[in-house]
Amino acid sequence: MATRTEACSIGLMAWVKVPPEHHPLFLAALPADPRVETQKMFGGIAAKVNGHIFAGLFGRSTMLLLSEADRATALALEGASMFDPMGDGRMRSDKVMLPESMMDEPAELRGWIARAFESAAALPGKTKAPSKAAAKPAKKTAAKPPKAKARAKR
Repeated sequence: MATRTEACSIGLMAWVKVPPEHHPLFLAALPADPRVETQKMFGGIAAKVNGHIFAGLFGRSTMLLLSEADRATALALEGASMFDPMGDGRMRSDKVMLPESMMDEPAELRGWIARAFESAAALPGKTKAPSKAAAKPAKKTAAKPPKAKARAKR
């Protein structure tokens, strides 16, 4: 079986499940701020602020939305890379995958997640799009006039 790096280089991306032991590590590293929301995503957990996902578990590591300066610093870490969820070279220009080893360093993970939180919290809030059901006008329920009875032929 090809390693993750080899799979990416040949255009294949083997799905790597988020290790269950990463969930409590990730949750403990989130800022204690009432604006933080979490949701399950891709077998892991994602954290949002003002509607923006700023951090999330993906594979064996953590994905972060970082400012340009923090992104450059993060990418200098050995094992860090741009977030390419499908492994096909279509990277998210604003998101970084931290090195897998970061999951073994809670204080450092907490610091990086805090940077991502601050970056996302500074962005304008996203507004939820109205649901399709709410966007459609309600059907009129007025009674239809009775159809005229067909005349019998003589």
